[in-house]
Amino acid sequence: MSDDGTLTYGGYLRLDRLLDCQEPRTGAHDELLFVIIHQVYELWFKQILHEAALLQRRLEEGGSAGALHTGRRIAKILKTVVGQLDILETMTPRQFATFRDALGTSSGFQSAQFRELEAVLGRRAYPASDLRDDPRLRAAIGRRSLFDSLLRYLDRQGHAIPAAALERDPAAPWRPDPGVQRVLREVYSDESRPAAEVCEMLVDVDEGVQEWRYRHLKMVERTIGAKLGTGGSAGADYLRSTLFAPAFPDLWEVRSQIEETVVHD
Repeated sequence: MSDDGTLTYGGYLRLDRLLDCQEPRTGAHDELLFVIIHQVYELWFKQILHEAALLQRRLEEGGSAGALHTGRRIAKILKTVVGQLDILETMTPRQFATFRDALGTSSGFQSAQFRELEAVLGRRAYPASDLRDDPRLRAAIGRRSLFDSLLRYLDRQGHAIPAAALERDPAAPWRPDPGVQRVLREVYSDESRPAAEVCEMLVDVDEGVQEWRYRHLKMVERTIGAKLGTGGSAGADYLRSTLFAPAFPDLWEVRSQIEETVVHD
């Protein structure tokens, strides 16, 4: 706010607070870039969680157009998040080494918001310490996942989702379901209907997360190689273990089934 009470650009955005949040611990030139990039990641994670909550509401209300709009926004944000790695990769291993020791036990694996995002996407297995110390994460794994919301959307659209899938405990890990895949084949049999487009939108989101994981892995490999990550994390080895693990496996599995149907028809 200005002295006369009018709202200014800086006041609306709280730039005095925002620009005071960067506190590098060394005099290394590249540490400021490292701090800003990771702070921006957290801002984007906050926005993705905000959009994902709306996406779930719109899916469960049966709103195709609104769900598509929101899901596509999430996919675009994920593209931006991945693109930021191009900037981080301008930092060489030697430049990172000039301040790496100052990071102490901190690690990107400690991001509470990314853990929560994984829970929204369906992850249910977390270390006990994470669940004990993070009430938002505990709440997230007790709620329906994004795929659970998709199933409710499809049911509202007239597709007979198996009752067991709709009534399952949302805190339990999802297991690929032949009955659900049968419904998905039905959905994809008419790609002119909104339901097929909504399913493809979720594939875009899933692919965006997988792309982030891959690019994050390659960034770590080119920066620290096979070393342990900061805070003693497994670094590249852990990231490699998360590759090719889709959030919505049924939406990927059904593709080979659709192809077989087309060929045999």
